[in-house]
Amino acid sequence: MKKITYVLVLFFTLLFSYSVKAQDILKSKDLSSIQVDYLSDDDLAKISAQLRSNNTTIEQVEPMALSKGMSKLEFDKLKARLNEYSQKLNQGLDKPKIQENKNESGRKQEKFFNEKVKDSINALIFGSELFDNPNLNFEPDLKLATPVNYILGPGDELQISIYGVQEYNASMSVSTEGKISIQYVGQIAVAGMPIEAATQKIKAAIAKVYSTVRSGQSQVSVSLSQIRTIKVTIVGGKQPGNYSISSLATVYNALHLAGGPGKNGSYRNIELIRNNKVFRNIDIYRFLVKGDQSDNVSLKENDVIRIPSYTNRVTVEGEVKRPGIFEMKKGENFSDLLNFASGFNEFAYTASVNVVQKTGKEFKVHDIKEEEYNSYQPQSGDVFRITKILNRFQNRIKIEGAVFRPDYYSFNDGMRVSDLITRAEGLKEDAYSKRARIIRLKTDLTTEIVNVDLNAALSGDLNADLELKREDILTVYSILDFREEYKITIDGEIKNPGVFDYFENLTLNDLIIQAGGLTGSASKRVEIARMVKSDVINDSDPKRVELLQFEISSDSNEQAKNFILNPFDVINIRRIAVYEKPQMVTISGAVVYPGKYVLENKRETVYNVVMRAGGLTSVANIEGMKIQRPIRQDQIDKIKSIDLNLSKTDTLNDKLAKKLENDLKFSTIPVNWEKIVKNKNHYSNVTLFPGDEIIIATYNEGVRVTGNVLLTSEIPYRKGKSFKYYINSVGGVDSKGWRKKAYIIYPNGKADVTKSFLFFRSYPNVEPDSQIVVPEKPETKKMTTGEWVSIGSVLTSLALLIITAFK
Repeated sequence: MKKITYVLVLFFTLLFSYSVKAQDILKSKDLSSIQVDYLSDDDLAKISAQLRSNNTTIEQVEPMALSKGMSKLEFDKLKARLNEYSQKLNQGLDKPKIQENKNESGRKQEKFFNEKVKDSINALIFGSELFDNPNLNFEPDLKLATPVNYILGPGDELQISIYGVQEYNASMSVSTEGKISIQYVGQIAVAGMPIEAATQKIKAAIAKVYSTVRSGQSQVSVSLSQIRTIKVTIVGGKQPGNYSISSLATVYNALHLAGGPGKNGSYRNIELIRNNKVFRNIDIYRFLVKGDQSDNVSLKENDVIRIPSYTNRVTVEGEVKRPGIFEMKKGENFSDLLNFASGFNEFAYTASVNVVQKTGKEFKVHDIKEEEYNSYQPQSGDVFRITKILNRFQNRIKIEGAVFRPDYYSFNDGMRVSDLITRAEGLKEDAYSKRARIIRLKTDLTTEIVNVDLNAALSGDLNADLELKREDILTVYSILDFREEYKITIDGEIKNPGVFDYFENLTLNDLIIQAGGLTGSASKRVEIARMVKSDVINDSDPKRVELLQFEISSDSNEQAKNFILNPFDVINIRRIAVYEKPQMVTISGAVVYPGKYVLENKRETVYNVVMRAGGLTSVANIEGMKIQRPIRQDQIDKIKSIDLNLSKTDTLNDKLAKKLENDLKFSTIPVNWEKIVKNKNHYSNVTLFPGDEIIIATYNEGVRVTGNVLLTSEIPYRKGKSFKYYINSVGGVDSKGWRKKAYIIYPNGKADVTKSFLFFRSYPNVEPDSQIVVPEKPETKKMTTGEWVSIGSVLTSLALLIITAFK
């Protein structure tokens, strides 16, 4: 507690050491009137350093500060400003307000920083962006030579060097009395003198002491090594106050530090007050519009920059290159305002400008004609709206269709149809010369069609060669537009069946080659269906098409009889009667020669293929023979097409189809080999399909138990042992196991389930190499207490109703 008290005393001593008001508060021991907003960055830096040196934080001194009367709001402000200051230091974005800066020439200057905040409220005011940009600060360039008219003052530092026969080198600061002190020479008053005059005075004083300087054997060099700071006051800026800045600083540098003019500050009538008189009126627009820096004069000690309120501001909206809010001086006209806005853009309507004026009582609209631009003087509050040019053409005309250059062209009075066709470089070969069309916009804004005899118009007939009007659209038809698009179809045993364009004199040989040629399964039979055309309806003739059948050479794409085709013919190349590629099945497991076998005939059975594979081996399990048959796509499609009359949200069909397609992929067919050996016509001796796989399991004496049991394991087979024996051998079912729904899968793919009748349960028999599966119980939702209460209420009401009915 003593440590916190000590830190608090130091903290508030530092906090209020830079403010008279703060000192008064400290003396009265009342912190209730403290205003954190008035603390500078230097104050925050000292407070932060003091807290670190005592290993404490601002949060730890909060109770003591509040007990002294400091408001919670002000303490939160202080804490926020300290945290923000620390973050800026960590990010390298903030530095002390005054920092020594050295340039390449070795000259030093106290550098000044002021954080820039984007002014979103006044962003449209022309010139505001000049002071929001942190990279634009108008700092003096220390690499440049010192101006000869630079006035020395207390705080400047001079580098004096003597070189030659005698040598001397020293840095000397101008004292508060305005003097410098040189060893063996004495004090020399230089304050208030230009640096050029001070240099001559210093050389003369040194020459009195150093004879070699007087004789010219040694030379004296005087340079400005450190520049002093001066105090200026800025009134009316976004951040008004007293600023310590470089003595080489200018007006724009100081304005940038203050953030520029405030919300209502003027950009065109800024006053630089020196010795209680207006030294210069500064117009920032001269710099913004012309780049003229004549107003950017150097500052002197105790200068005051006063930014008064604006007198006349107007707004420019719409089609100008730089819309915004502009300040106008007395006597300036709309042309000057247009110059500030960088002029009209390319879409602006320049013949007149609409302006909304304020009369003090209401709004008024005024139109400024182009000839008034140099005379109209904008009034405060005017809003100028520059609109777009009309979306229409003054002299446009169009030609389209069967000409070489269809496009828009310029229109002139007296232009005729033949003139426009000539501009479009004439008619194409397919142009329909008997008729052309003009679509014309009438005076009532409706359209009309004017027909043109193109032959007569181009032959010099002025009656046919009509005179055109603005926005006319001349259409020249093409004879190709009147032709029907003919197609022809080829299908069957052709490599690329489909629909093809019909051409005159197209033959069957041409079409076969175009479709990629005949396949190896093509027969000699070809059928062509041809469209029937007739002007008379014959009800006695039911034919819709004419069928033409003939034979071709199936082994050649070039037929001896080159059949001429007609439009819309449909050609079918038939398949030969017997053309099947060898199909295979696979046999794996305990056979002598496992592998792939070709189906010899259409009725190839399991027994035939097993015998071709050398028969079963001695380790084959005849109870474990099965066939895996791939699930075909047409089977999945049938399931998808079945309508189970389910709701739209029910996805049963889709889930089943996806399970067959992605998970199962095969269907299993059990095979009873023992029955097949005795009777070849037994139903187990199934006919094989291409892609089938016959699997003969190797004899295994174990029984696998899986699913929701305590231990998934394989138990040795014991003849006569029941289904429950094997489940108990793995520890029984777990908490989620559903014993009464347990089932067994036999080696040949068959399955059997546990059956129940009343209180009796019948378990399936167990065979070697079987697999017992215990499924998981389905989740059931238990009834809540509220549901039981509701049921009880219903039953009670029902009982009372029955009792009442029988009274």
